[in-house]
Amino acid sequence: MTIKEPFKLIAMGGLWFWLIAFALLPNLLVIIASVLERGADEFVVFAFTLDSYRRLLDPLYLGVLLDSLQLSAITTAFCLLLGYPFAYLLTRMPERWRPLLLLLVIVPFWTSSLVRTYAITILLKTNGLLNQALLGLGVIVEPLELLYTPLAVIAGMAYTLLPFMILPLYGSLEKLDRRLIEAARDLGAGRLTTFRRIILPLTLPGIIAGGMLTFLPGLGMFYVADLLGGAKTMLVGNLIRDQFLSARDWPFGAAISVMLTLLMGLLLWAYYRSSRRASRGILP
Repeated sequence: MTIKEPFKLIAMGGLWFWLIAFALLPNLLVIIASVLERGADEFVVFAFTLDSYRRLLDPLYLGVLLDSLQLSAITTAFCLLLGYPFAYLLTRMPERWRPLLLLLVIVPFWTSSLVRTYAITILLKTNGLLNQALLGLGVIVEPLELLYTPLAVIAGMAYTLLPFMILPLYGSLEKLDRRLIEAARDLGAGRLTTFRRIILPLTLPGIIAGGMLTFLPGLGMFYVADLLGGAKTMLVGNLIRDQFLSARDWPFGAAISVMLTLLMGLLLWAYYRSSRRASRGILP
C-alpha cells in the first residue's frame, strides 16, 4: 500500500462523515419531525400525522409563501439584469484585469451579511445618505420613505445575493465557444438573434445556477426582512424561525423546511436538464 492510499481513505472517510453527520442526518430529522404531532410539553410527540402539511394550504401561511416567492423572484430577476451584463463584460475584459474585478465581486463576502444589512439602513433611512444626496441635488423636496418597505427588502437581498448570481454566469460565459457567435454573424444573424439563439441557450445552466443561489437563500433571509422591512414584510425564513423559536411548533416549521428542500430539488433538476441540453448543443 502506497502513502497516497491511506491519505485517500482518510480524506474520503472524512468527507462521507461530514455529509452524513451534517447533511443527511439533519435533513432526515427534519423530515421525521414534519410528520409528527406537536406536544404540549415536548417539542414533538411520536404520533404520525400530516396536519403540518395540510396547514401549508391555510390562506394565512399560503399568503406568506406567495409574498416570499414574489419578493425572492423579483430579487432574482433584478440580480440577473445586473449580473448578466457585468459577467459578460467581465469575460470581454483583458485577462490581466479579470482577477481584480473578480476580487471586487468577492470582497463583500469578507464581512458579515448582517453588518452589510445594517449599513444599508444608514443609506435608506429618512435622514440617510441617499435622501441627503437627493435633497442636495434638488431631485426631491422632502425625504423619501425608503426604509421599512418591500423595496428596501428587495434592495437589501439583491445587494447580498448579487455575487452569487455573477459568479455562475461568469463561469458559463467564460466557457462559451466564441466560434459559434462568429459563425452566427457570418450567416447574417443580428446581435439580438445571436443572443437569443446562441448565447442565451448555452449560458442557461449558469442562469439557473445563479437563480438557485439567489432565489432559495432569498426565501430564508429573515434578518433582512426584519431590519429593512421593519417586521412589515415576512418571508418564509421569518415563518420558520418563529415556528421553531416562538411558537414552539417544530412539526410545522419542519414541514415548511421540507417544502423548501423540495423546491431546491426541483431547481436542481432543471439545472441538470439545462446542463445536458447545453452539453449536447441543443438550441431552440
